[in-house]
Amino acid sequence: MANNDSIQKTLIVAVSLCVVCSVLVSGAAVALKDMQVANKLDDRNRNILAAAGLLEEGTPIAEQFSRIETRLVDLDTGEFVEGMDPESFDQRKSAKNPSTSLVLSSEQDVAKVRRRSNYALVYLVREQGELEKVVLPLHGYGLWSTMYGFVALQSDLNTVAGLGFYEHGETPGLGGEIDNPRWKASWPGKKIYQDQAVALELIKGSVDKTRAGSEYQVDGLAGATLTSRGVTNMVHFWMGQQGFGPFLEKLKAGDA
Repeated sequence: MANNDSIQKTLIVAVSLCVVCSVLVSGAAVALKDMQVANKLDDRNRNILAAAGLLEEGTPIAEQFSRIETRLVDLDTGEFVEGMDPESFDQRKSAKNPSTSLVLSSEQDVAKVRRRSNYALVYLVREQGELEKVVLPLHGYGLWSTMYGFVALQSDLNTVAGLGFYEHGETPGLGGEIDNPRWKASWPGKKIYQDQAVALELIKGSVDKTRAGSEYQVDGLAGATLTSRGVTNMVHFWMGQQGFGPFLEKLKAGDA
């Protein structure tokens, strides 16, 4: 009578099971790839719409996003990039490629991004041909993680229309409060620039709206000083000359 408990048969069964499972997982990954890509795109577009205050629950995301124009910008020149497909551009991959990115000095790198892609996506909202809002991607380091989000500006390119984060690893209840709708609701109406310099910042405690300059201040996150500082640094970097500053200047002048 054959010994079914032999080491050889045990190994054969284990290896066979691993092979079958691997084939099933690989097949599922391939079969679901298109769906995963579509879901990822929908999630990105949802966050852009939310930051711009245009998200309508119950309406297909693709239908809502059709009013938004996606363009690729050269961050050094501030000009639109022609000949590259914005839909296939991956800013994170571009930032890792030495041929398409810039290594930042410690003085430049206030947001701690290390390498900055030479190009970035921007999202334009127009009404009857007139620019209504611009949505810009932001990222920067907080306490534990790199925070990724979007900021939307009104047509004056200085007033915040909205802000939202879609990926981070900050502490729940502390730095994680960047997801709190009440905190995000304090951003619309705030001003980015004062005398052509980035002035917007998170402060310790709550903003006194009766004081001069309150339009350049946002409530800090209680118990999350480093996350608050990270958000401020992120805004200063991406709204400055190493970020979207040149693009916004050209867009405001009508040269973009």
